[in-house]
Amino acid sequence: MRYSRYFLPTLKEDPAEAEVISHKLMLRAGMIRKVASGIYDLLPLGLRAMRKVENVIREEMDRIGALEVLLPVVLPAELWKESGRWDQYGKELLRFKDRGGRDYCLGPTHEEAITDLVRREIRSYRDLPLCLYQIQVKFRDEIRPRFGLMRAREFIMKDAYSFDQDDEGADKSYRNMYEAYERIFQRLGLRFKVVEADTGLIGGTSSHEFMVLAQTGEDVLASCEACGYAANLELAERRRPHVFSERPSPKSPELVLTPGMRTVEEVSAFLGVEPSRIIKTLIFETERGPIAALIRGDHELSEVKLKKALGLKYLQMADEKTILEVTGGPLGFSGPIGLRIPVVADWDLIGTTDMVVGANREDAHLVGVQVGRDFEVLGFFDIRKVSSGDPCPRCEEGVLVLSRGIEVGHIFKLGTKYSEPMGAVFLDKDGKEKPVVMGCYGIGVGRTVAAAIEQGHDQDGIVFPIAMAPFEVYLLPVNLSHPETYKASERLYEELRSLGVEVLYDDRDERPGVKFKDADLLGIPLRITLSERTLKEGRAEFRIRKTRETFLVELEEAALRAKEWVEREKGLVGA
Repeated sequence: MRYSRYFLPTLKEDPAEAEVISHKLMLRAGMIRKVASGIYDLLPLGLRAMRKVENVIREEMDRIGALEVLLPVVLPAELWKESGRWDQYGKELLRFKDRGGRDYCLGPTHEEAITDLVRREIRSYRDLPLCLYQIQVKFRDEIRPRFGLMRAREFIMKDAYSFDQDDEGADKSYRNMYEAYERIFQRLGLRFKVVEADTGLIGGTSSHEFMVLAQTGEDVLASCEACGYAANLELAERRRPHVFSERPSPKSPELVLTPGMRTVEEVSAFLGVEPSRIIKTLIFETERGPIAALIRGDHELSEVKLKKALGLKYLQMADEKTILEVTGGPLGFSGPIGLRIPVVADWDLIGTTDMVVGANREDAHLVGVQVGRDFEVLGFFDIRKVSSGDPCPRCEEGVLVLSRGIEVGHIFKLGTKYSEPMGAVFLDKDGKEKPVVMGCYGIGVGRTVAAAIEQGHDQDGIVFPIAMAPFEVYLLPVNLSHPETYKASERLYEELRSLGVEVLYDDRDERPGVKFKDADLLGIPLRITLSERTLKEGRAEFRIRKTRETFLVELEEAALRAKEWVEREKGLVGA
């Protein structure tokens, strides 16, 4: 492709609207342009990178026997009401009415739509197993779309759905997809980790996230290098501690005035105690009524783990009015003593003594509190977020390490969550009607490109892995007005194309400095520079974008050497 004929509007400066590096570089490199909040045009360079990801996905989906379909983006409300998610999904589901007054939504995901398709066509166990997938636009009306394609409202996603006769078959489908995802991200040249995750709004029995490792990632993951255990911070477990206390408690709690001291930091400084000696009392509303959850002041509660530990379907932090009604005191002064609602506590509070809690009245706390003596606890659970150094839950010698990542893929075991309420059934060998057992599997295509940039960049621009790069070679003639340079550049361009090398030929009438800066910005893996100096020697200069390694190649061999380099890089990525 000739640069002079390509639509590639690069920018010299970082756009003010962009916060993270992938957003900045995708705008500067002319890959995307903003249309509205969380909605972007994909320009030719950006679309080429997206298509590279899609091609790898399609090849690996084909490899496991998944079949491609394309479902509507506009979905009738009736399907979502059948599954029960019409009222559950919240404002992220963009709802509207057609001219006939019928309710519709823009699909944020397609479990209902695919289940509806399958229930109309599947009749017998002979029709199973079945795996269908699509690569299609989704829309989620995010409250705070940000970071470009990392958290957009409209985005391209690969979503796949498996249908099996039983749990054993569903487990096999899940494993096949798990391994396919590993191959996809390996082939794309990404450093990633697979972690246990919460099922969230999709639902089901278990799930795994595929996280691209990057310091700028939104998500935090906990992992053990000793055994390989890894989980999203919201769900990560730890080994139960051996808790004991050597600090005696007074005979009874003592009331102390703490005027205006609401936060752990304020109370800790005012009373001169460590945050670990303060108990945070958090009030939640659930389908069973209000509950209180206790954790140490130096820890953070995981609502996902609390919800899972208690088997709750609904969990929401209580508002100030509810807190006042339940505790008798305002927000910031809640404590477990005297509460008439169920109280649960984190493992780290087992056997603790001489603790500080809210007094359930304004401007007051209680000191000298002993857990289990001064108030009853319904049960102790692992409900806090883990910290670096916590013992691994899977092995004896390992400890957890926290790192940051970007979720690019998520797989779920759905079971019969959708098939039962929507009547997706089949007849087994005995003629008995059973619901199909499902799984669903997603990859954010644009998010994968953005994550690759977050992971691969330097001060000069993008550093694309070869499998995702919009072009494989950047051909840069320093001075096309020089006849010999022009002839050599045109000839090499045609040779590269004839060998099947994807090349962007910078044939612009621009200063060399502009060309070199754009070459680095775009992140194309191999740059070939032709100048009067190198041509006098009958050579071309090769420069590898990732390592900045530079070397000279005989001009007559340049096209073949470039093809060999590209193929070698692709082979290393796929190994």
